[in-house]
Amino acid sequence: MAAAVRGRRRRPLAGAALGAAATLAAALLPLAGVPGGGAAESGAGPAGARAGERAGAGRSLRVGVEAYGPHPRQRVTVRWQPRREPRGGLVILHGGYWSYDTDWGGWARTFARRGYAVFELDYRLTPDAPWPAQRDDVVAGLRWVRRHAAGYAVDPARIAVLGSSAGGQLAVAAAVHGAGAERAAGVVALSPVALPYRAWRDGGAPGATAAGRRLRASAERLAGCVPDGTAAVSEDRACRRAWRSLDPRRAASGRDDAPMLLLHAAADWVPSYHSEAVAAAERARGMPARDVRVRVVPGGGHGMKLLLEPGTVAEVETWLRGRIG
Repeated sequence: MAAAVRGRRRRPLAGAALGAAATLAAALLPLAGVPGGGAAESGAGPAGARAGERAGAGRSLRVGVEAYGPHPRQRVTVRWQPRREPRGGLVILHGGYWSYDTDWGGWARTFARRGYAVFELDYRLTPDAPWPAQRDDVVAGLRWVRRHAAGYAVDPARIAVLGSSAGGQLAVAAAVHGAGAERAAGVVALSPVALPYRAWRDGGAPGATAAGRRLRASAERLAGCVPDGTAAVSEDRACRRAWRSLDPRRAASGRDDAPMLLLHAAADWVPSYHSEAVAAAERARGMPARDVRVRVVPGGGHGMKLLLEPGTVAEVETWLRGRIG
């Protein structure tokens, strides 16, 4: 793991909840029940109901927690229905400013009932370690999922990633790191903070929202240092390297990267230009336009709440079916 980068550090953020849950509209796909407790991001982590969960209509979900590394945060919660035929696997990366958990258990159950084996992947947070520990954990977790895919009747060539907000940034980072297409058949990112340095700048601009200012401080903790405002980001070489390594455009390689569906709300406080910049870099390096799609949906939801907008779940699932079945 890379050593912590030098620089002034901010105080840790509070692990506050982001919002209350809402129910899924009936006009969406028949998702075998409304996600319980996971319809909006909250401060609770996936440590809630990990055992003995039951799906609707008498179909049971098996649940297990496994370690993919030695750190206590390097854990994956698996929800699946027993079957013989190989299927697709879906890896979920929670948001939370890279500093705390958010609860995706309800949506994990929902996607598991739709036939996927679902892997909720925890990763080291900024209080544990600075970047690139978070990306390294996602890469290691995906390696673990592929290695153990047969035990969950998953085709290792049919594994996709669904990330939200900070987790969306990690999903994009995994898509472009090295040969991302070899570890994931596709990535769906909801409100990804794909450009942390741009978020840092925006959070310091006049009129920045409270969420934007909070994201600025979180990005500083992620990088492990504070930029000094120079054109080169920082005169400190280690700090400069850290921030530049957070920019997926520098790693974009076109066809070697995993296909991406990148979604934002029209009034999202993480604007769509984060994803549009990534898409432009991928297309410039040869990725077909159909493999890197940016969608702006109505409303002002962020991250997980995008799944509550009419038609969004249907679009996400259609995209997933086209890549992992």
